[in-house]
Amino acid sequence: MWAKYLSFNDELYKYMVAQRSDAHDPVMEALHAETQTLGEISQMAIGPDQASFMTFLVATLGVKSAVEVGTFTGTSSISIARGIPAGGKLICFDQDFKWTSIARRYWMKAGVEKKIELRLGNARDLLIHFRPPKPLDFVFIDADKTSYDLYYEALLPHVRPGGVILFDNMLMGGKVIDPTEKHSPANHAIDQLNRKLATDPRIHAVLIPVADGLYLCRKNG
Repeated sequence: MWAKYLSFNDELYKYMVAQRSDAHDPVMEALHAETQTLGEISQMAIGPDQASFMTFLVATLGVKSAVEVGTFTGTSSISIARGIPAGGKLICFDQDFKWTSIARRYWMKAGVEKKIELRLGNARDLLIHFRPPKPLDFVFIDADKTSYDLYYEALLPHVRPGGVILFDNMLMGGKVIDPTEKHSPANHAIDQLNRKLATDPRIHAVLIPVADGLYLCRKNG
């Protein structure tokens, strides 16, 4: 197979992250700093390159109606909401009051709180009964990995033709192909979903090496 890719080190990654619009964002920098104080769990937050990519993508798609599954401290929700015009809506599903309390504070700092609605609870239960007020333009899934497929099947019927579903962590740090790691429940679930998405006739899909692997899926008409 013809292959063309680049291996990153810390210096090259920092250079890349610096070469983007609004690279020095005081709100995101403060949120990142506060999230880092949480310890190892801070790794759940998306990185700055992914945040900028998501804002760019949402704005380019003209998204007005969006859903996020897995909000944590708010980096991804701010990134999505910034790309949505006034009058648009992002509905966030998350079950952790503590982490989303941080997100709420930073939504206000970023001036996007009017665009966001938070629904607290187990998304596995909430999405069964979810009926969005209008067809969804964009969905971002970044929660418990073993439930990704359930979230996908629950939300895909509500996505408009041409709408996009974006999954995070679809390479699982390389563990999806590591012989000693790939059979764990989370890694196995992601591997199975990767293979499913690649052959699902309902969507057009591409897995890209941004962050820990982003799977972009556009719903067919």
